[in-house]
Amino acid sequence: MINITFPDGAVREFESGVTTFEIAQSISNSLAKKALAGKFNGKLIDTTRAITEDGSIEIVTPDHEDALPILRHSAAHLFAQAARRLFPDIHLGVGPAIEDGFYYDTDNTAGQISNEDLPRIEEEMQKIVKRKLPINP
Repeated sequence: MINITFPDGAVREFESGVTTFEIAQSISNSLAKKALAGKFNGKLIDTTRAITEDGSIEIVTPDHEDALPILRHSAAHLFAQAARRLFPDIHLGVGPAIEDGFYYDTDNTAGQISNEDLPRIEEEMQKIVKRKLPINP
């Protein structure tokens, strides 16, 4: 068993290997649905990562101070997936989250993508999100 300390100072005991998602679910299903990540001992972790030692946790939800960079990072991956669906021959580079959003480098020498394609890519991103596919960490 491990001891997990919450931001309010409460301590609860869990089986070793518990995940942030499971911890959130033990509080409420609605919290688990909103969980984007965990912050274990001050370090961001995926909601599916096994926790095997005592420590403190915060459940990162959309209103948490660390949520926006996580969402931007995910949006960059989502953009890449949508672009690959629409432009199968695209060469993707890096797609980091930045202070004002994210970007994705591509080898666009063939002129495959233009600004006019962005609404179409966004539409494809929305289709992918609606499928609610699991994300592998």
